Amino acid sequence: MNRRAVAAIVTICVSIKMRKKRSIWVKDWIKRRAQLGAYNQLLTELKNEDPECFKNFLRMSHDDFQYLCNKISPAIKKQDTNMRLAINVEERLAITLRFLASGDSYRSLSYLFRVPQQTISKIIPECCDAIYRCLKPDYMEVPSSEDCWEKISEDFKNKWNFPNALGALDGKHVVIKAPQHSGSVYYNYKGTFSIVLMVLVDANYKFIYTDIGCNGRISDGGVFANCSLSNALSDGRLNISAPSHFPVGPNMYPMSL
Repeated sequence: MNRRAVAAIVTICVSIKMRKKRSIWVKDWIKRRAQLGAYNQLLTELKNEDPECFKNFLRMSHDDFQYLCNKISPAIKKQDTNMRLAINVEERLAITLRFLASGDSYRSLSYLFRVPQQTISKIIPECCDAIYRCLKPDYMEVPSSEDCWEKISEDFKNKWNFPNALGALDGKHVVIKAPQHSGSVYYNYKGTFSIVLMVLVDANYKFIYTDIGCNGRISDGGVFANCSLSNALSDGRLNISAPSHFPVGPNMYPMSL
């Protein structure tokens, strides 16, 4: 047998083997998602039998969950195809919220919801982006007029007996896996690697400013000093009516402007 014949036989064998691998379109245990997956099984039980546990599982009530579904549905809804039914908006959001609430790995979520890991790796970033884009105009807009800041100040005075406050400011370290070759750049005083989330909220706990991404090695005061909010306050770009107004926060943050 000559070399060409051997090469042809090997090529055919490899092709058949690859065809066999590709023939497994969906694993059997994933096919049973509608009956046994966490969204259709566990979350349905929690919604009907134990609303508090539903809230604990997704960190929000079922009413809030449905509200969020309605807000982001146009951005993440997928069309069914001839090959398969699309994962609905509610299940996509449930997977994302569980990831954000627990920090579970994509593999763990794959077993829990009976959704392929590769699919989950697309669902979560897409859903997070939709949440940000759909909610930002209504819930995360920085006040830009004197009247808006005065309203916040009045709310703090009336609700918390704290006059002249522009908002409550604080930060949180979000634990991450250290980026490759980053050394101690993200290493924080708690002994973990993190990025810093800093937020300013009004008297009703509504977020009015967020800053995320500063490396965990930087102190809270350093994070604030270098954020866009601090620069805008210093430059007078936020239209605050009086210099006596200030954000309320831990002692590492400035208490006056």
